[in-house]
Amino acid sequence: MLDLTLLFELMLLLTSLCAGWTALWLWWHARFQPLLSPLSAFCLMLMLWCLGHLALQHQFWLVGKALILANPLMPAFYLQFALYFVADGKNATADTGISRLKTLLPLLFLTSILVTLLSWSQPSATVQPAAQLPQFFLFSGFGWVNLLYTVALGALAHGVLWQGWRNSSGNKRRTIAAISVSAGLGLLLASSFVLPSLGLDWYPYPMLLLPGYLLLLVYSVVRYQMLAVNAFASRALFVLVMGLLLLLLMGLISALFGQLGMPALAAVPGWQLWLYSSLLLLLAAACYRPLSRLAERLIYPGVALSQQMVSSWLSELSKPQQWQALADVAAALVSQPLKQPLQIRLQQGDRLLAQSGPGTAALQLCCKAQQDGWHFVYSPHTELTPGMQLTTEVFGSLLQSSCTNLERSLALAEAEKSRLSQQHLVELGALAASMAHELRNPLNIISMASAAVDAELKGHIQTQLKRADRLIADMLVYAGNLQLQRQQLQLLALVQGVLAQCELGEVQLDLRISPDLWLQADAMRLQQVLINLIDNALAFLRNAPAAELCIEADAATQTNGSRSVVLRLHNNGPALDPAIESRLFRPFVSKRAGGSGLGLAIVQRIVAAHGGTICHRTDLGWPVSFEICFPGA
Repeated sequence: MLDLTLLFELMLLLTSLCAGWTALWLWWHARFQPLLSPLSAFCLMLMLWCLGHLALQHQFWLVGKALILANPLMPAFYLQFALYFVADGKNATADTGISRLKTLLPLLFLTSILVTLLSWSQPSATVQPAAQLPQFFLFSGFGWVNLLYTVALGALAHGVLWQGWRNSSGNKRRTIAAISVSAGLGLLLASSFVLPSLGLDWYPYPMLLLPGYLLLLVYSVVRYQMLAVNAFASRALFVLVMGLLLLLLMGLISALFGQLGMPALAAVPGWQLWLYSSLLLLLAAACYRPLSRLAERLIYPGVALSQQMVSSWLSELSKPQQWQALADVAAALVSQPLKQPLQIRLQQGDRLLAQSGPGTAALQLCCKAQQDGWHFVYSPHTELTPGMQLTTEVFGSLLQSSCTNLERSLALAEAEKSRLSQQHLVELGALAASMAHELRNPLNIISMASAAVDAELKGHIQTQLKRADRLIADMLVYAGNLQLQRQQLQLLALVQGVLAQCELGEVQLDLRISPDLWLQADAMRLQQVLINLIDNALAFLRNAPAAELCIEADAATQTNGSRSVVLRLHNNGPALDPAIESRLFRPFVSKRAGGSGLGLAIVQRIVAAHGGTICHRTDLGWPVSFEICFPGA
């Protein structure tokens, strides 16, 4: 039969080791979660309390009694943790009682230290055989004050937790409930050490659960905050289940030894077989991680992946908001562990979105968007080691996810930009319509009033009124919502109709349009485009010597196989200022005499509404050329 004294010492030693390790672990993680600091101190005090009982068993009575009588500090740290945990969050100052109690913490700690010092200086405990143990701590004298104060602090801490449970919800409410359950277990364990002082000579069997109480308390606190704790708990549960299965297996084997003719092995106590097997199991569990790392290095030599590295990659790849920035960040991240230059390419079909790194790099990583999503490929010009292949493939999967997220983010941003642009146009159109109504009324009055003036002055007034009316009309076209009435049009007939309305004067016209060219377009809007462009050209050509205007059109085939019509208007007037070419189609950038400044902006809006494009070119042999491309020839 196992010696109860040895069992008592083994469990206290195990508890003190668990408490010391837990205190150190909590103190290390308190850098990121400060509320773990008082819980770390609580575990440290529990370790000292267990060491005090062990010291008594080896006749270190002075040290043992001093460590046990310091127990008022244990609930003081627990109360500090409870206050910090309950007050941590958006409702930290909502409960005035909790806030006031936090301000009294220094006083409570001072009182705990004072009670401890008085307990050391006064007769507070005796050590004598009790509870089937040769040496046991019994309260006496001032020690009862020490015990009552400790119990009062513990009750106050549980009251704080209960108040926090009432005011919380979700994960925090469940966490406080788990802490309360573990605290109830702690109260049961602590009472087993006090019973002999009350005259009940019972062995403290509940102390066998002391190591489990400590781990349960810490797990209930941080399980929702730290994933590492959940991973540790899963491993601990696995070891516990394996231990229980091992215990059953040893019982079965010991029963079979006698039947198999091995009486010596059958005579070995079952607990010894279980203990030896448990030690082997723990040794195997301790060797698993180092041997696993060794196997990974043998199978994948070179680069060693870690969870921290992958988390850092994922965090950095989520920051860029543009394709080029993503390519630059990706190249900088993966080139460090691979220790070689590489090239990152991001493509959407055959279109290159971004590229980073030298084109002559030995390793090229490419993320390409296809119809079924993003795909990652790499093309090494040199053979990669297995470790480098694993690193490249893991990084490629993260880069593939980042490309998907960035594509969605840019699409949402573009949609929002389009929505705001449409809203702005609607507001601008309403404003323009209102201004046109308000401006045309006084203009009509001015026109009627000019009828009585002399002919020369009346001519000037009418000219300016027409100019103002043209400006209002252009503003309405630019700001309004374009509604296209598409129909099949012969381009040559349309251009000739517009030219018949223009006063060419001495300008020489060269028309090169085949009668076979047809367009699906809005006739009125297309006339506006031609009138604006031809009027702009004639404004600079009428007084120029040897003025020429050339209008040509032909069919073209795009790279995607679709047909289009390309219309070009050339003139040999003065070339445009290079400084305004990039802003040519913005309102009021280039304004000729008598114009509104909106002509080219209106032209671009109408062409874009038809799905076409317009640009200014200087490489076609003419000083000024405008090229319009209409889809759907």
